[in-house]
Amino acid sequence: MTVYSSLLKLPSVETYQALRIGSGLSAKTDDAAIRGLPNTLFAVQILYGSMPVGMGRVIGDGGCFFQVVDIAVLVEHQGKGLGKRIMSEIMHYIETHVPESGYVSLIADGQAQDLYAQFGFVHTAPRSVGMAYKRPQA
Repeated sequence: MTVYSSLLKLPSVETYQALRIGSGLSAKTDDAAIRGLPNTLFAVQILYGSMPVGMGRVIGDGGCFFQVVDIAVLVEHQGKGLGKRIMSEIMHYIETHVPESGYVSLIADGQAQDLYAQFGFVHTAPRSVGMAYKRPQA
């Protein structure tokens, strides 16, 4: 019987892109992934046998600001507690590596906010709201 396991290792560019697309997240270009992945502070992959089926990362400056990103589980493996497993690994990193004054944030898409709430994440509004830069269309 194949079981799931955690691998505390940054995924390859190819795996990263496949997990994002296969989980319903937006695609990233090769250039973006090649530039961005080495700046990861912490990464976890979920393996089904030897096949990566989920991932999550923490990015930031390593002292003041940390952001949880790329929580992704392939559609066919969703609903099996893997998001919780990814977040548990991330929370262990946060609890052991983030200074007391460090600010940890994330952007929750849709119902993912229910998962993140289980790990102590709360809405920041109305005190603050998440914003994203939208490039003007040429």
